[in-house]
Amino acid sequence: MSSFSYRNGITSKGVGVKFDNNSSKSSSSSFKSKVQSTGSGIRRSSTGSVGGGGGGGSTKDDSAVSGRVRVAVRLRPRNAEEMVADADFADCVELQPEVKRLKIRKNNWDSDTYEFDELLTEFASQKRVYEVVAKPVVESVLDGYNGTIMAYGQTGTGKTYTLGRLGEEDTAGRGIMVRALEDILAEISPETDAVSVSYFQLYMETIQDLFDPANDNISIMEDPRNGDVSLPGVNLVDIRDQNSFVELLRIGEAHRFAANTKLNTESSRSHAILMVHVKRSVKGKNSSLSSESTGKTLKAPIVRKSKLVIVDLAGSERVEKSGSEGHTFEEAKSINLSLSALGKCINALAENSAHVPVRDSKLTRLLRDSFGGTARTSLIITIGPSPRHRGETASTIMFGQRAMKVENMLKIKEEFDYKSLSRKLDVQLDKLIAEHERQQKAFQDEVERITLEAQKRVAEAERNYADALEKEKLKYQKDYADSIKKLEEQWAAKQEKHGHRKVKVGQADDGIDQKSNSELSTSGEVAEIKKTLQNETLLRKAAEAEVNNLRNQLIQWKKAEAARNAEISNLHKLVEDEAHQKATLEEEIAILRSQLLQISFEADQTRRNLDIGRNGELSGSLDSLIPQVKHQQPKDSGDGEKGSMVKLFEQVGLHKILSLLESEDADIRIHAVKVVANLAAEESNQEKIVEAGGLTSLLTLLRSSNDETIHRVAAGAIANLAMNEINQELIMSQGGISLLSLTAANAEDPQTLRMVAGAIANLCGNDKLQVKLRAEGGIRALLGMVRCRHPDVLAQVARGIANFAKCESRAISTQGTKAGKSLLIEDGTLPWIVQNANNEASPIRRHIELALCHLAQAEANAKDMINGGALWELVRISRDCSREDIRTLAYRTLKSSPSFQAELKRLRIDYELNRGVFPHRRRNHSTDCA
Repeated sequence: MSSFSYRNGITSKGVGVKFDNNSSKSSSSSFKSKVQSTGSGIRRSSTGSVGGGGGGGSTKDDSAVSGRVRVAVRLRPRNAEEMVADADFADCVELQPEVKRLKIRKNNWDSDTYEFDELLTEFASQKRVYEVVAKPVVESVLDGYNGTIMAYGQTGTGKTYTLGRLGEEDTAGRGIMVRALEDILAEISPETDAVSVSYFQLYMETIQDLFDPANDNISIMEDPRNGDVSLPGVNLVDIRDQNSFVELLRIGEAHRFAANTKLNTESSRSHAILMVHVKRSVKGKNSSLSSESTGKTLKAPIVRKSKLVIVDLAGSERVEKSGSEGHTFEEAKSINLSLSALGKCINALAENSAHVPVRDSKLTRLLRDSFGGTARTSLIITIGPSPRHRGETASTIMFGQRAMKVENMLKIKEEFDYKSLSRKLDVQLDKLIAEHERQQKAFQDEVERITLEAQKRVAEAERNYADALEKEKLKYQKDYADSIKKLEEQWAAKQEKHGHRKVKVGQADDGIDQKSNSELSTSGEVAEIKKTLQNETLLRKAAEAEVNNLRNQLIQWKKAEAARNAEISNLHKLVEDEAHQKATLEEEIAILRSQLLQISFEADQTRRNLDIGRNGELSGSLDSLIPQVKHQQPKDSGDGEKGSMVKLFEQVGLHKILSLLESEDADIRIHAVKVVANLAAEESNQEKIVEAGGLTSLLTLLRSSNDETIHRVAAGAIANLAMNEINQELIMSQGGISLLSLTAANAEDPQTLRMVAGAIANLCGNDKLQVKLRAEGGIRALLGMVRCRHPDVLAQVARGIANFAKCESRAISTQGTKAGKSLLIEDGTLPWIVQNANNEASPIRRHIELALCHLAQAEANAKDMINGGALWELVRISRDCSREDIRTLAYRTLKSSPSFQAELKRLRIDYELNRGVFPHRRRNHSTDCA
């Protein structure tokens, strides 16, 4: 067999299964046959097992548990060749399983004795080997610990048989890999848990994916925080059933390098490593995260992530015995070098050496967690009985003895399942939104129905009332007309009757009788008329009472109508309340999304706290997780904060961050403006912020917000953006200097004033903006901020004045502008400049000295500077200034100014000035000018 061939004679081009050679998990669903894995659903602890010693069992807290590497010895029975060659010789080893001792014979009368955790004779079954060596480690992996099972020994002693045998012909011959996956798949829940595997080989210090042999140059990545080792380029395949896993093992075994040597007809020429990743949800253990905005509790699921590493090492060999030559010899050298590096690391760990050479080989880097790390490790060493290989057997036994001295610190890795929590919250939000919309629609329909019904009733009542009123009115009008007509007819009849009777009586009686009868008749008629009038009065009163009754009914109808209107108003009010509740719910939804965003943003920090493994820190991080959504953490280091901001910038996007500046929640606005300010500190981000409208949003915040913190942070962000000339013109065109001046006038906090003064100082350094800056009150704003007297504020004010004076001086010298009086002097800054020219704070003094030197460049400023005492400060600067460039500038200015020269001559110090020597006492300016 060629040394370049794969195991079982299958070449790399003969495999029909293809995998994606990236780090994303590929599904194993392509294997159509799925068989329900067998085995009990309850794990059993094995007594007297390799893994049952220190650190045995699962520990439920996060504290580390010490656990020694457990070592078992398995003796291979004699093969056919040894039966013939060693027929006259006894075995070189003797196992005593009852007392767990092993004797290796030096000669017929002398032997060395060693003790191990477990001894497995040549008659031990594969099941027995699994139960005492691997099952305790598998149980620990299911409980959340990392675990390692490794086979070490001379070539041809049964390492691959012990670990990787598939047992297709005889299920009793299944190796540790197959049995371990059976137990893991029997314990996990497919709904909440996940199992994935990767299988690769280390061949001549090159890592090759056994699922995809073309992927043969995989690099090792180490986490700088905790030292965890990962292989991003290896295929990670999800496992759902046992048959698919066995098929994957068959593919991987077919791709392993093997060669025919004198010691083994199918000798492994590479180290094979199977990694099983287990992710399990912890039932009944959720983290409650309280939400201040909604008053509800969010339960974040806890998951445990563990890893089982099964290592089938290539066998150590001596070239003179194996007969390796050519490329096989090079393979043997590489194998022995990597095993030697592993032995050195175990020796260093066993002796508690300060330095462990884990970087000498890729094998030791891959196994750094297995020896001296956080994994529970079981080592099975395989030996043969032949006395011809006594040296190799003794070396293997000594390797196992040294490995038994290595102590590991076992730790459970628990963390929040943020993705699951996010999915649950999204589903809940969708349900709440749908339910709210449904209720809102039903409520609106009910309100519309009630409104229409009320309107119909009111219209019908008004119509009935109008009809009834009209009928009553017509009735009473008719009755009144009939009564008047009847009275008129009665009156006419009585008048006619009375006239006829008077004529008749006058003819028959005499004068006395005629008078008496006439009086009697008139009295009777008057009485009858009075009675008729009384009846009419009663009828009129009855009509008035009826009219009043109708008016009362009309009032009652109006009251009923008012009650209905009030009911309609209440319904409108309920509609408005529902609309307000909807707006509140939408605000809560926005806050929840913001919380989800920040929870993801703080996930890495929480994972680091969980890895520390302390209950106090775990509860502390849980209690502080939600408040951190709304408050920036001031204690973060500069690099960490910058990295977090960059990560947030990349994940969320600038437009999303800028949109939070318009949030109605003040805390969210403060947090968002802090993020923008930190991003604006990086020159590479400034152009993106301005293009996305960030500058306009910051200026709008200054104009609309009354919060001091927002003013301070927004002014700082504007100051960072104002370091760019293009941004300076944009700030001025949008009224930025007026807003900054107004903010400075209303602010009392020194830090806010410092940020505003810094922004104006940056704008003062632009030659094109000086006139507009002065016209909009920029110089007066700087001068007004000196009321604070804080050194940092004064330093920024002095810097702004120095920048402004420098631009004026440059305009005179480079552009040939006619020198007029400085705008600074016209706005009254000269007294403050002279007063602070010798300030104790060096930043203030340095900027003031520069400002004086630049102001003195214009001859038009000389008179005001002489009258204001600035001449003597220039004299002092040219003599006492600590910076040589400023001192030289002051001296040249004094020499070049005719006005200063004339004043100095008038004061009779021209000789000292020419020599560069000045009076040692400071004169009183008022006396000198007099």
